[in-house]
Amino acid sequence: MNITSLADITGNLHIGLAAIGSAIAVGLIGLKASEAVGRNPGAATAILIQAILSSALAEGIVFFAIFLGKGQ
Repeated sequence: MNITSLADITGNLHIGLAAIGSAIAVGLIGLKASEAVGRNPGAATAILIQAILSSALAEGIVFFAIFLGKGQ
């Protein structure tokens, strides 16, 4: 294994970790949003809006990792 292939592996590692973290975050957001709607069905619209915004922000982290990884 030469040093360039090692650099390619470690250079893409942060993208995979960001994707895993984002997937976990989106799952937790969905879990808590469904719990909140179960407790207070009248606030379903407000909870849905907050869940969508939070999921979009969590997934945005992956795009930052991809764009930072392309610059190397």
